[in-house]
Amino acid sequence: MELCRTTAAFSWAHSISPSLHFPQRFSMCESKGLRVCCAVNASASGQSQKENQMIVSVTGATGFIGRRLVQRLLADDHRVHVLTRSRSKAQFIFPAKDFRGIVIAEEPEWKDCIQGSNAVVNLAGMPISTRWSPEVSIRNKKRDQGKQGQDYLKGASETLVFKEQSPSGNDYLAEVCREWEGKAFKVNKDVRLVLIRIGVVLGKDGGALAKMIPLFNLFAGGPLGSGKQWFSWIHLDDIVELIYEALSSPSYTGVINGTAPNPVRLAEMCDHLGNAMGRPSWLPVPDFALKAVLGEGASVVLDGQKVLPARAQELGFTFKYPYVKDALRATLLGS
Repeated sequence: MELCRTTAAFSWAHSISPSLHFPQRFSMCESKGLRVCCAVNASASGQSQKENQMIVSVTGATGFIGRRLVQRLLADDHRVHVLTRSRSKAQFIFPAKDFRGIVIAEEPEWKDCIQGSNAVVNLAGMPISTRWSPEVSIRNKKRDQGKQGQDYLKGASETLVFKEQSPSGNDYLAEVCREWEGKAFKVNKDVRLVLIRIGVVLGKDGGALAKMIPLFNLFAGGPLGSGKQWFSWIHLDDIVELIYEALSSPSYTGVINGTAPNPVRLAEMCDHLGNAMGRPSWLPVPDFALKAVLGEGASVVLDGQKVLPARAQELGFTFKYPYVKDALRATLLGS
């Protein structure tokens, strides 16, 4: 399951991959899962970015979340630099006739694009729901291009509730997560930094649901593992809006959990999905089957945590879809 500067005001969103090369004033960060790192020049923090056009460089713009974020930025007349390794793919997804506010740049041009931007959003990466091997480990993926997926602060009891200040676990994923956040916190003191830890993103055209919906259509849907593990999720519309707010609002700083305020057990989520589709949720996928397919990556699915967006709620962020039942219905209806 898959669960995404040199001008006056400077915001970042989503972690910056070490494979990108920035001027010294910029910091580089990555995330164990999807994360937003926002950094704003302190001297410009008093300005309202909502009153000014931003120029935002986005890596991973052709992906599940990236496409929607680009559309959201353009809707408010901001300009977008799409940082890509495949110009042809980006041009196919963002044809010039439909996306006039976009500049598409391949890797040799990234530095210049970033220097001409107010913000950088790094959504580049590989799904965490991939079988890991000694040849392709999470750390290798991190060095290559970052990754996206669930960000659950692994290694703790499922009875715990995770908020922004909760301690991380002690397993491999938690270790990688700490390394990446450590890079982010080395950001220049003149920069406002935000780390958004993102749960399972629900949308019809990607993420977890894109893999689950076909199974339910075949009457073969059901919970993964025991189904008792927590499922900390967020609707695609809400995570895009949260990233946008992190770019726009100086009050967004530090760690913010990018999850909906009402996590559910995975079995409950599957029941809601089945009901919304008019299909039963009756065929669980056993632990051993997931481990055979995903290897160590199966722990992401089997060991969920209950994550709450305490900081986002303190900041007054309004979730369009606070309940998974409504999020699933809206997703399936295409709204």
